[in-house]
Amino acid sequence: MDPRIREHAETIATHSTSIEAGDTVVVQLPPAAEDLAVALHEICGDRGAQPVFLSYSQRADRAYKRAADSFEEPAHRRALYEETDVFVIARGGANVTEGADVAPETNAAYNRAIEAVKRERLSKRWCLTQYPTPGHAQLAGMSTEAYEDFVWDAVSIDWEAQGAFQAQLVERLDDAEEVRIRSGDETDLTMSIAGNTAENDTGEANLPGGEVFTAPVRESVSGVVHFDLPLYRYGREIDGVRLRFEDGRVVSHAADRNEELLTGILETDEGSRYLGELGIGMNRAIDRFTYNMLFDEKMGDTVHMAVGSAYPETVGETNAVNESAEHVDMIVDMSEDSVIEVDGEVVQRDGTFVFEDGFEAA
Repeated sequence: MDPRIREHAETIATHSTSIEAGDTVVVQLPPAAEDLAVALHEICGDRGAQPVFLSYSQRADRAYKRAADSFEEPAHRRALYEETDVFVIARGGANVTEGADVAPETNAAYNRAIEAVKRERLSKRWCLTQYPTPGHAQLAGMSTEAYEDFVWDAVSIDWEAQGAFQAQLVERLDDAEEVRIRSGDETDLTMSIAGNTAENDTGEANLPGGEVFTAPVRESVSGVVHFDLPLYRYGREIDGVRLRFEDGRVVSHAADRNEELLTGILETDEGSRYLGELGIGMNRAIDRFTYNMLFDEKMGDTVHMAVGSAYPETVGETNAVNESAEHVDMIVDMSEDSVIEVDGEVVQRDGTFVFEDGFEAA
């Protein structure tokens, strides 16, 4: 076994989820990640935790969605999560486009059926990570070896130092009222974050981490945004997304590629037309786009926003939590002709933060 796999497992167990004696642990990984499952089970055994291993198959998931006429909440799956302390899931399927021929309305119906189950999982100590596979390496345009280096380098940075760097932005957002994002000629978006909380992502729930994220006040988002980096969703690429918001809600949308898939996402439920998250990428160690949102949204010089559900921990007591069966992140490249303003103060210009060397005032 590559020693970096054991290091990855140790980071998950110690830094990300704090597995300890008596914990019940669900490990859900694709077949290609069996070595990571083995390493995690060794740690559980050594610490006195109780693991359950679930093998996730994209092919099986696709087959079920295409065969079923309707979907109901899987009560047995929810019962498992209710009895679980820690949940670990890794991406790493052999074919990243496996679900490309599942209809958007089918995905929407399935997501609505399992919404409560996902909320139960998110209430636990959980970690979503990546296992490097040839399929994801191919999507990233990298050799398998280079992609392995990329993934294992990204999950093993100094998270304490990364957190201290990100805390400088958290401090500016925590008591802020308004954020404005401007980029090029097609993005000018304003939102209130008054009363909400900025979270410092240092590789716990997401590994790798490397962002600061919060939630907009649900009905405050106004303006237009062009997401100029593509995303993969349900095995298909969506590119050139443009959204217009009024009173927090998406009132018009377009995409250069797979617009019908975007439409299906936005029509999942009422909450899927509202923003649930504003995230600002701050991980300078992730320096290339790989078509993998777990990494891409953490890149420095980017902002991402998610239509759909908000993370409850980011929403203040006096504000409403946007609820949805969807949570779809999309990215704006902020490296050129771009600013982030917090209460009228520029905190980032052309990808450089006000507290970094090289920041240029207007």
